[in-house]
Amino acid sequence: MSLFAFVKDAGVKLWESLVGQEAQAAESLAAHITKVGLGNPAIQLSVEGEKVTARGEVASQEEKEKILLALGNVAGVSEVEDHITVATPAPAARFVTVKKGDTLSAIAKAEYGNANAYPKIFQANKPMLSHPDKIYPGQVLRIPE
Repeated sequence: MSLFAFVKDAGVKLWESLVGQEAQAAESLAAHITKVGLGNPAIQLSVEGEKVTARGEVASQEEKEKILLALGNVAGVSEVEDHITVATPAPAARFVTVKKGDTLSAIAKAEYGNANAYPKIFQANKPMLSHPDKIYPGQVLRIPE
């Protein structure tokens, strides 16, 4: 089990308030995972306050990480508790929180020493990212090896 922290006020806005709406929030998050293009994975979600818990099994480490990021990069979510197992284990990617003024090129320069490596980060975060310029402060991104 792992616990991932996210910026509560950053991300896609799916609801006005979570108070008393935990069951509906879990359904909205499951629909969001499908909407961003991650299919319909066999995971179960529960919401308690600002924390989302994800359980189940997925095919790859990359799929798991993308699901966790899709859940955490939602306004109102501050933590994602990970109970997802992977059918084919692989090393985990690193994660970076976008700061004001960041670009994918700047992040690539800091992480890989080469600003021109930004497509690697963009591809690692698709389908959540639709364009390399559409990142925002507080967003958490996968940084593959």
